[in-house]
Amino acid sequence: MKVLLKQDVKKIGKKGELLEVKEGYARNFLIPNGLAIEAIGGAMKQVEEQNKAKERHKAKEKGEASALADKMQKVSIVLKHKAGEEGRLFGSITAAEIADALKPKGFEVDKKKIVLEEPIRLVGQYSVKLKLHPEVIATLSVTVEKL
Repeated sequence: MKVLLKQDVKKIGKKGELLEVKEGYARNFLIPNGLAIEAIGGAMKQVEEQNKAKERHKAKEKGEASALADKMQKVSIVLKHKAGEEGRLFGSITAAEIADALKPKGFEVDKKKIVLEEPIRLVGQYSVKLKLHPEVIATLSVTVEKL
């Protein structure tokens, strides 16, 4: 029997999936508990519309992230930090500091999207990656100067 899941079901599938399950399992467990509905004409059309809407939304998000990435390629930020004789910083540059430095330039970026492979602990120029979307990664130029 074909059913359409209304909620995520462990080891079976995710919400919105169309599955082929045994008739007894569908009639005795999935449908009475409100986890699925029988896949018939109207339900199928509704799911197709929801899937199309999700795809449009994902495409829009990716387009916005790509546009933001293009703008960020041109931006560079300068951070001044206390440092010792050899250019070694007292502490390190964090993702939060980079996010705060981007705000005056007009970019609202969550610190969780800033990817630092290793902590920045020396004075110099660095390339920092920003994961704006699962498929879009921007590179930002960060210069660290001695205060």
